Amino acid sequence: MGMNRSELVSEIAGKARTSATAVNSVLDALFEVFQSSVAAGEKITIPGWLGVERTDRAARTGRNPGTGEVIQIAAGHGVKLTAGSKLKAAVAK
Repeated sequence: MGMNRSELVSEIAGKARTSATAVNSVLDALFEVFQSSVAAGEKITIPGWLGVERTDRAARTGRNPGTGEVIQIAAGHGVKLTAGSKLKAAVAK
């Protein structure tokens, strides 16, 4: 049901009438920008399609499921992806 990277590259290359190598290079560059920008706390928005931002998680108390022992979980960061209006409309059809 899903699409892996090589299938995505092939489909984009066909629709854009370009080589898979060129599409692969563009995707690599896109993901590098996502990585550096989101890691720096910047939000990336592609209007109508997608929003990507870093979220902060507070320190909290958890429980080890194997032993039941109470543990402290350190504060950290996560990533939040938000679907834009065009993507939501495409899914709703």
